[in-house]
Amino acid sequence: MYKISEFSEITGLSKETLRYYAEVGLLEPAYINPDNHYRYYDDGSYFLALLLGKLRGFGFTIQEMIAVMGDESFTHLEDLILEKRANIQNQIQDLQERLSEIDAFLQSGREEE
Repeated sequence: MYKISEFSEITGLSKETLRYYAEVGLLEPAYINPDNHYRYYDDGSYFLALLLGKLRGFGFTIQEMIAVMGDESFTHLEDLILEKRANIQNQIQDLQERLSEIDAFLQSGREEE
């Protein structure tokens, strides 16, 4: 069992993030000491914490992460990640189009000089 500070260190998730994830039901501590309310995590929590960190890095919202964690078999995880990938690809395309519009606008201003 790992205290929250140890678990935070090995997972890269802050103690505040771990507390928040517990609050919203994403990652519950394996045990909470009833006397001092210290939170303890186990090896099973480690995989889930790494997955949550990765999903957050991919830009998943808390609601999307809750949906992933609600599907304990993770059967739809690949579909959700592929959907997120497609959304990011669309955002990149939209930003590239905006850059092209900015460049064209700047160029048109230079041509008038």
